[in-house]
Amino acid sequence: MAELTVSVLSSISGITAAEWDGCGDGGNPFTSHRFLAALEASGSVGERNGWYASHLVARLDEVVVGVAPCYLKTNSQGEYIFDHGWAEAWQRAGGEYYPKLQAAVPFTPVTGPRLIARDPQVQGALLQAMAQVTAQSGFSSAHITFCTEAEAELGAAVGFLPRISQQYHWLNDGYASFDDFLAALSSRKRKNIRKERERAQAFGGEIRVLSGAEIEPAHWEAFWRFYQDTGSRKWGRPYLTRAFFDQIHQTMRDDVVLVLALREGQAIAGALNFIGADALYGRYWGCVEEVPFLHFELCYYQAIDWAIAHGKARVEAGAQGEHKLARGYLPKQTHSIHWIADAGFRRAVAEYLERERDAVCDEIEELGDWSPFRRD
Repeated sequence: MAELTVSVLSSISGITAAEWDGCGDGGNPFTSHRFLAALEASGSVGERNGWYASHLVARLDEVVVGVAPCYLKTNSQGEYIFDHGWAEAWQRAGGEYYPKLQAAVPFTPVTGPRLIARDPQVQGALLQAMAQVTAQSGFSSAHITFCTEAEAELGAAVGFLPRISQQYHWLNDGYASFDDFLAALSSRKRKNIRKERERAQAFGGEIRVLSGAEIEPAHWEAFWRFYQDTGSRKWGRPYLTRAFFDQIHQTMRDDVVLVLALREGQAIAGALNFIGADALYGRYWGCVEEVPFLHFELCYYQAIDWAIAHGKARVEAGAQGEHKLARGYLPKQTHSIHWIADAGFRRAVAEYLERERDAVCDEIEELGDWSPFRRD
């Protein structure tokens, strides 16, 4: 593969959608050209939050054969795989942790391909390019977060440090209906969920599930209010701009499931999901009025309903949240890999990650003991 070259793009507009998506993203909406372009065109990434596009593009005889969504980061915000402690330790030792190189989808804790190529040799070249850019630029580190397990194994084989975390996913065991899913739960959990749904749906309005052409610009105006409320409370300032939602209205309506609670025609709460080839991904929720259990209904139960009706294998409900366990979402491993330039610092991080992996595995095993599913 002597003719293989890897270059860095400061904007995804420097490559066509056909070239990027043609490398194969496995049907993951977040690594699609249209999603990443919406982030850039809307100003959701860039100087305002320290995510500077630095995408890697591999070419063989001038034909694009691999890509990696990469960003130069000047902080560790919006990543969900936290390395703040590493940054503090390195800076206490007199080093500069930032900027660093990050292969990720901004603000999106969803597993998906990061070394997007059909040939493992091209994936290896993208890994090598990340390490070389890090070394040549004097960066402290390079990180590939929420990558696939296969990518994590590939990275570990060439010296990247593997890290595991955990999320809660609902898995579709061939259910024909929501009641079919409930039948798989213990009696107490089944009754609790039914009570929660009854109370949530008695808020005095209707719940609408919208996708594609059913979504109108006014729906995004309502959802922006919800997103601002949640973003302000969680992060201090919402990561996404208002223009981002206009962008995905134009390019990604068919990839979206928008769940809204309306009373007298006015939306009071909503949940935004993205559709993948085999999964529904819950991303954002918000409200302008607190209604008991409405969050669970819009984010978790409506997502399960939709996934069953459309034959999706799972629902991924985002980062954190042990309360998801009682609602049928089970703990699952997620993966990332890390390249640390300094040998001494790399050894220290490697030792930390070994202890952390043991702790995460123990936690997943313990959480599994609290599964809501029947033991028989």
